Amino acid sequence: MKSETKKVRMIARKNLPRFAAEFSRAFEYAAKIHATQLRKETRIPYVSHLIAVAGLVLENGGGEDEAIAALLHDAAEDCGGRKTLAQIERKFGRKVARIVDGCTDTYEDPKPPWKPRKEKYLSRLPGEPRSVRLVSAADKLHNARCMLADYRAIGDELWKRFNAPPRDLLWYHRAVTEALKKAGSNPLVEELERVVGELERLASKHL
Repeated sequence: MKSETKKVRMIARKNLPRFAAEFSRAFEYAAKIHATQLRKETRIPYVSHLIAVAGLVLENGGGEDEAIAALLHDAAEDCGGRKTLAQIERKFGRKVARIVDGCTDTYEDPKPPWKPRKEKYLSRLPGEPRSVRLVSAADKLHNARCMLADYRAIGDELWKRFNAPPRDLLWYHRAVTEALKKAGSNPLVEELERVVGELERLASKHL
């Protein structure tokens, strides 16, 4: 058993230089296309969210393709649609592009109405491959963590940042949690459920 563990570690170390190079290249690409974007109503660069999602993916068993897709998960939806997705496939491969596609709820600009778009995404989420669900769970967990922290800091002022009303936002986070649980729970989904539950408790008047 010890020899097998040592072997796995040696293989992982051997692959680190290639992973570091590919991850760095993906980060540079993501930083460039999201360069002018900030987190909603803050001065925080949007790329901070992408870094956090990639970190959660790596900490929860994700591999190279999943970590790179985490950096790029919003690229097609927010920065160029299917043209950007095709560019991602050329640069980073079909597996990465497939994960990004699975995390994208629209390629249209302007985007379709919020709630029907989210309902469509929710209907397919449980059936997505594990890699898509991993990146999606990491994305939703980081967003929920940020919402909870900001709600604790500024209360109902938080809702002014969003196009959807608080009742719909709370519904969506609960629905995402349930959709991910339907496909099989894991530590990311379990934490998402805890964070969403606390947000619901604090903002219960909007339910």
